[in-house]
Amino acid sequence: MAQDQSTLTGPDLKQGIAPADLPDGGKLVGRCGDDQVLLVRRGTEVFAVSATCTHYGGPLVDGLVADATVRCPWHHACFDLRTGEALRAPAFNPLACWAVERRDGRIFVSEKLKRKAPQPRSVGSGKISEKIVIVGGGAAGFAAAEMLRRRAFQGSVVILSDDQSVPVDRPNLSKDYLAGKAPEDWIPLRGQKFYSKNDIDLRLNTKAVDIDLRSREVVLADEGRLPYHRLLIATGAEPVRLTIPGADLPHVQTLRSFADCKAIIKLAATAGRAVVLGASFIGLEVAAALRARNIEVHVVAPEKRPMERVLGPQMGDFIRALHEENGVVFHLENTATSIDGRKVKLSSGGTLAADFVVVGIGVRPRTALAERAGLVVDRGIVVDALLETSEPGIFAAGDIARWPDPHSGENIRVEHWAVAERQGQTAALNMLGHREKFVAVPFFWSQHYDVPINYVGHAGQWDEIAVDGDIAAKDCLLRFKRQGRTLAVASIFRDIESLKSEVEMESQMAS
Repeated sequence: MAQDQSTLTGPDLKQGIAPADLPDGGKLVGRCGDDQVLLVRRGTEVFAVSATCTHYGGPLVDGLVADATVRCPWHHACFDLRTGEALRAPAFNPLACWAVERRDGRIFVSEKLKRKAPQPRSVGSGKISEKIVIVGGGAAGFAAAEMLRRRAFQGSVVILSDDQSVPVDRPNLSKDYLAGKAPEDWIPLRGQKFYSKNDIDLRLNTKAVDIDLRSREVVLADEGRLPYHRLLIATGAEPVRLTIPGADLPHVQTLRSFADCKAIIKLAATAGRAVVLGASFIGLEVAAALRARNIEVHVVAPEKRPMERVLGPQMGDFIRALHEENGVVFHLENTATSIDGRKVKLSSGGTLAADFVVVGIGVRPRTALAERAGLVVDRGIVVDALLETSEPGIFAAGDIARWPDPHSGENIRVEHWAVAERQGQTAALNMLGHREKFVAVPFFWSQHYDVPINYVGHAGQWDEIAVDGDIAAKDCLLRFKRQGRTLAVASIFRDIESLKSEVEMESQMAS
């Protein structure tokens, strides 16, 4: 999209720059007509691409160049500098590319290049009649369907979603949108037109209840049957429900779907005080969003420190202090025992007033469909490095998949948005016969007021946390180690170091 001329910065690249202004490995932002363009030099090659990430508009000049790719500093999307293709979620749209010329001892950027359409590719026999069915309309399901069409698969693509909304950008539901800082049109990953234009049969409010392995059909709740040649199970996770008295009251909500978020916003419109049960990432993001709406927020959780299990005690203390500075009141080492009208009774014997309650006490993988079909399940659907289940031709991706992680050396299951999207992309490629191992390093981000926390890797257990910088000053990088080996890195405002850690973990797996 063209920018306002008054906001464009940097040299006019059509007039050229001196090679000395762009040393090997360097990045430079300039103007080319109405566009802001990023120049990147790698050896003798110079690339010209859009200057901002197509996900949330992160400045790519502040990102990391690795080989012939550039990675966004905000949420680690990765783009091919030669083609502009979005190689890794959470970005899906490509960067625009421009032609680069060298003449008269200068570097010039000329016309914008047209994208080349990929060659059609079908599964197995190559027949257009082939059918791929995706069960689940979340991150993994959307990413898989998008990748199938991006790779020009010409067969049938059906998404079965038991949600009432098109696939949405779920992280926004607990962040800016819930806080009232983002418009509703930010929420869908793509509008309805995307699905019709790409011939993706998105069936909302449709539940799959069984898989007939012999006939290779998905059985629907309305007793209909849908044949498949390849199947992706991407049913995600569902919130753990409260089992205490009063848990089913209408002002007690969980947050998973777009409808959940809108229900909370409706309650917040007339509320003065909310109780959040759970001090997880979702719980505390909800707390921050509600504080942005000037609602008094009390957080009840059984832990001694918020997020200590994932981020350790020092970061846990920092997060608690950050929320307290913004008016959140904590009731830790405590649980709710009942909800009686507008009162939440606590295990400590106290009582909290609440105009509404948000429950964020965890999620569990939705594996019932896989279990019913007889697939191997072990705290998630067990898949191999290609994300294929115990049944050939059936793949699983996202929050439900337990896969062999080459970095930690363990079979892991994580509930990260970017991981789900990237697994959906890999599963799609493998349904097309690519046989590409899923080796992406797990990544997630969390936002608390003006503080972003990025996390790379996976450390289920550690025996050391090495802190570089100052956590309280919001300038730090923490390395979670086991037996001297870094398994994961968490950071605040250390974007380049976070990206370098990701690349380093990838290179360790490749060696």
